[in-house]
Amino acid sequence: MRIASLNTRRHPEGLLFNVLVQPRSSQNMVAGIHDGALKIKLTAPPVDNAANRMCLKFLAKSLNASKSALKIITGHTSRHKMILLRSDHINPSVDEYKHLEQLIENLAKSRNEPCRKQGRR
Repeated sequence: MRIASLNTRRHPEGLLFNVLVQPRSSQNMVAGIHDGALKIKLTAPPVDNAANRMCLKFLAKSLNASKSALKIITGHTSRHKMILLRSDHINPSVDEYKHLEQLIENLAKSRNEPCRKQGRR
């Protein structure tokens, strides 16, 4: 399955998609699609798992999902990660997959819209 040029894959628990993380950015934001992956810029440094935590927190907030609905499947020590966006049900229906795909598509389209840092309004 492809959304724009973003690669996604169905999984028994939800939807898999690739993310390219750019740590130590000036702001948290979606920076478009790069080689089939959602590129996101994060303020967190790539040390002590800070960028991974920020990645899941940023995606959860951007997708209006709980942090527990997202899981890094591969790439814990890499900028290239595969993320699982879990469905509310195991073995999601076609409609649930379409809903998850729409969430990711909307996020990919939100390019250059920064997400405020925690605690700032």
